[in-house]
Amino acid sequence: MDSLEALVAHIQALSGSVEEVSHLHSLLKQAEASLQSQAARLSSFLGQLDASKHSLGYLYILEAYSTSISREQANEFLPFVIGFINECSPEQIRLAPEKFISVCKRFKDQLMDLKTPIQGVVPLRTAVRKLQLSSEQLTALHSDFLVLCLLSKCYKAGLSILDDDIYEVDQPKELLLYCYYGGMINIGLKHFRKALEFLHNVVTAPMTNLNAIAIEAYKKYILVSLIQNGQVPQFPKYTSSAAQKNLKIILRHPYLDLAISYSSGKISELEACIQSNMDKFHSDNNMGLVKQVLSSLYKRNIQRLTQMYLTLSLQDIANAVQLQTSKKQRCIGWCIRSCNCFFYLQIQDGEIFATINQKDGMVSFHEDPEQYKSCEMIERIDSSIQRIMALSRKLTAIDEQISCDPAYVTKVGRERPRFDFDDFDSVPHKYM
Repeated sequence: MDSLEALVAHIQALSGSVEEVSHLHSLLKQAEASLQSQAARLSSFLGQLDASKHSLGYLYILEAYSTSISREQANEFLPFVIGFINECSPEQIRLAPEKFISVCKRFKDQLMDLKTPIQGVVPLRTAVRKLQLSSEQLTALHSDFLVLCLLSKCYKAGLSILDDDIYEVDQPKELLLYCYYGGMINIGLKHFRKALEFLHNVVTAPMTNLNAIAIEAYKKYILVSLIQNGQVPQFPKYTSSAAQKNLKIILRHPYLDLAISYSSGKISELEACIQSNMDKFHSDNNMGLVKQVLSSLYKRNIQRLTQMYLTLSLQDIANAVQLQTSKKQRCIGWCIRSCNCFFYLQIQDGEIFATINQKDGMVSFHEDPEQYKSCEMIERIDSSIQRIMALSRKLTAIDEQISCDPAYVTKVGRERPRFDFDDFDSVPHKYM
């Protein structure tokens, strides 16, 4: 290409039909080295292009320009990227997805350097949707979007992506990051059951060697399991041998020790474990979760009382759940107020069913009033059934696709030299 001016003219002239865009793509590939060498002066040419009409050419120039951005130039670069993401044509950017991903990642890095991650939440969500061929596809931008949601504490914005069912994954590392950050966002929203699902996917993912993402995920998995279920489950059979052998050894101290202290049901023992490992929990940025683990043991001890008594005084409950074990918590009045607060929150969250008589400080425990026959409950059950049926259909389709894949059939044939047709699943009729 003779000059940047000539390249811009080609971009303006060849951004119409599919054939023109395909020819332009070839020209842009040839001009990459020239664009990189003149990256510092490309911003003026971006103003001559329409991001919605000339998306492919705009993308190549913007990507080359992004390689030379300094901190001082970020104020000029960021509006270019935001405007481009909002206006660009999905069909054109998908012709050069690696360029689009590169621009978006540099955009994210600039925002993190400037400590303004919230500015990138909406643009990157738009970028993910434009890059996806369907909502079932995991892109290389999912994890970057979730990082910005975490840093800006826009947890609910992250749910717009996390609520999608993902079936198409190109890079295993992207799936691990997506599930790890997804777990953290759900922790931030106190959706602990959902957080466990995401963290479980990281811990049980196929791996030949243990990785840092799995280690950090298992730390949080232990803590969230204690908060949600009161115990840490055993690894399922499909967990990789690398994870099963190494995670329990690496995290024996202090995380699994904490789980053992928790299982005793004794507040004093759990507090002692937390106190002795305070520095480690702080360095892992897990102290907030550890405090919630301690709080959950109080609640779980209260829940046990509901299975043993019909009525009980607040003072007896405070004694039973050891609200006065700490030296700073010797005051009887404080214990009763704390117990009252715990009860109120648990009743409000539907964790226990009870009423508190404020006059005499007595608590009456009740059975679960849910009869599972309200319209709302029927709708929830029906929604769950529909989702399971959709998942079943998807798995059946994937199974059929794999069973008819030539590479799979060849591999099975090599591993089973003696053909016994009874050992093989029959080929679905529609493929015969």
